[in-house]
Amino acid sequence: MTDHTPDSSGAQPEEPKPQASSAAGAGDTPPAGVPPQQPYQQPYQQSPYQQSTEQQQPPHSTQQFPQSQPWSAGGGYTAAAPMGHPRNRRGGLIAGAVGLALVAGLVGGGVGGFVGYQLGDDGSGITSLNQPPPARSASTAPQGSVQQVADKLLPSVVQLQLVTSRGGGEGSGIVLSSDGYILTNNHVVDGEGQGTGRLTALFHDNRSAPVQVIGTDPKSDLAVVKADITGLTPVELGRSDDLPVGAPVVAIGSPFGLSGTVTSGIISAKDRPVRAGGESGSEDTVLNALQTDAAINPGNSGGPLVDMDGRVVGINSAIYSPGSGQQQAGSVGLGFAIPIDQARRIATELKDTGSATQTTLGVTIGAGQQPGALVRDVVPGGPAEQAGIRPGDLITMVDDRAIQDPDSLVAAVRSHAPGDRVRITIADGNRTVDATLIGQQG
Repeated sequence: MTDHTPDSSGAQPEEPKPQASSAAGAGDTPPAGVPPQQPYQQPYQQSPYQQSTEQQQPPHSTQQFPQSQPWSAGGGYTAAAPMGHPRNRRGGLIAGAVGLALVAGLVGGGVGGFVGYQLGDDGSGITSLNQPPPARSASTAPQGSVQQVADKLLPSVVQLQLVTSRGGGEGSGIVLSSDGYILTNNHVVDGEGQGTGRLTALFHDNRSAPVQVIGTDPKSDLAVVKADITGLTPVELGRSDDLPVGAPVVAIGSPFGLSGTVTSGIISAKDRPVRAGGESGSEDTVLNALQTDAAINPGNSGGPLVDMDGRVVGINSAIYSPGSGQQQAGSVGLGFAIPIDQARRIATELKDTGSATQTTLGVTIGAGQQPGALVRDVVPGGPAEQAGIRPGDLITMVDDRAIQDPDSLVAAVRSHAPGDRVRITIADGNRTVDATLIGQQG
């Protein structure tokens, strides 16, 4: 289970979809600020045997540095012009005596140096290779370091492998309980629309176990599965509502099948409306995502995004693909994770009931002529109708969050839980209304 675009084959990124109306908070435009030709990719990875053996690799670009010139001495010292001959014999004798003393000194120094060299050298020079290794690594894991986070989280991160009649893939997951409950992405379990198959979990202690799907929610792109195993180490869940932009984070998962891979970065942005695709492209999944520059690649899907206290703050789910011709796009520093506040609520429902409810405003929306979400229809008796929202209204704010397009409204609504009360701003005269959101079975 890797992380691909929501194409069922996983071979090409998803093409941009035409504008269409969305019901009950499901948006239908690409994320704000993202060119429509640049789709997002779910970091779901197909197994290697599905990839073409004739895939062309980009040529390596090498740079030849100029060869350094040998260092040369700057000319050396030059002897002074000879002095005149001494005019008396005594002076000549003195000069000769001094010369003899200098010669004797040079000879004595040479002999002493040679003897010292012979006594101090045993014929084998001391090198680093001859030095014994230390008793243990001198590296320690200081409080709040990436190393400490990795030490804490690696035993709780799982590699998931799916094999179906149509192929297979790989992804990641986090341990929720010691008896085998695991949280991951729906597109990992579904295999990009490949259907049910044999799912296996590979653990950090080299154990493996078959996995049963407990519940899935395609709209939130989350799933809970259970492995037939005990003695696991559950993760510690954090919170994402007060997570500041710029906070350091660590991503752990199995990119390209390389299990237990650790990368680090920061929270680059919050509340990103990201359309990560749905089942075979037939259903849009709009995430109210955390953005990070920690390297996330195909295979990281379902793995944790962790703060420096070792608490999970997000579930890695999508990457940004800058082009549409790659078989599998890699990290360009734009990764997206489902905030743990939303994931915790959905995971609890999936674990307990096998299904989850989606927070909804009760409107069908589309794009208008101005920034915002244009209300095309209102569900009778729903929160929007009760709040006084009418067809034709252009929603521009939810609380203090600006709404630029339909996806922005979907993400804003889904960031709340059923029962939350929000203030909605309508472009018509900046009219504001209060609405109590409800849950709808997903």
